[in-house]
Amino acid sequence: MSTPRTALVTGASSGIGLATARRLLDRGYRVIGTSRNPDEVPDSARPEGLRYRTLDLRDQHSIDGFAGALYAEDIHVDILVNNAGESQSGPLEEIPLAALERIFQINVLGPVHLTQLLLPGMRRRGYGRVVMVSSMLASFPLAYRSSYVASKAALEGFATAARFEMSPFGVWLTTVEPGSIKTGISTRRTKYVADDSPHLPAMKKMLKTLDGNEREGVAPERVARTIVDAIEEKAPASLYAVGSNAPAVFALRRALPRGAIERVVGRMYGIRSGSIAR
Repeated sequence: MSTPRTALVTGASSGIGLATARRLLDRGYRVIGTSRNPDEVPDSARPEGLRYRTLDLRDQHSIDGFAGALYAEDIHVDILVNNAGESQSGPLEEIPLAALERIFQINVLGPVHLTQLLLPGMRRRGYGRVVMVSSMLASFPLAYRSSYVASKAALEGFATAARFEMSPFGVWLTTVEPGSIKTGISTRRTKYVADDSPHLPAMKKMLKTLDGNEREGVAPERVARTIVDAIEEKAPASLYAVGSNAPAVFALRRALPRGAIERVVGRMYGIRSGSIAR
């Protein structure tokens, strides 16, 4: 019997990460999950066989030490699911520079650096799968989510370009774009907007719709199925989208001009061009 492949899932203590870890375990993979504080992960998020390790994507030393420990212990990661991330909202003119730097470190630079450290081993062994968990907002940008949208689009850019570099070696990079998913992320989203901001009414309207969509969204297990299906493809596609009526929405995106799509997305969230009083 062949040795099971080893999968690493970041942000595996809840939501999409935990659902993906569970599905990989059910499929016979060995799974390592990461958390900034593994000791605080509740028993309900510790399925049998899931091993947690400490990883803080905000800290390059944590990333280097994490990957170094894997190599020192002769643990070969065959599959990397870059799931951990931060959700952020706010008018572009009001988001502090420190907040922008943090979200790009967590959502882009941290996952990309971890990927860089694990790719050589995958290439040498002739097999690897890297899944970047992005967001449908990367394809359908939304007002007051600019920092989040930009970070997820950047993550996709790395995966889309690098797949051409790595696929000749049997290593495939792909992106999964979830739509509205019931993960409770709306309660953890960081928000930057002043009490007297001219953007506050429109942003509140957008967030009310966004939070409602997430409460009614698909379960994280549905996203996990898509992630694992992509992993098990012989040649994974560049992009998979799941939730928020993805097939119909992407078909509409192909059929309509970009400006029309932007107006449709804006109206869905109660935002219209020129609707904010000066």
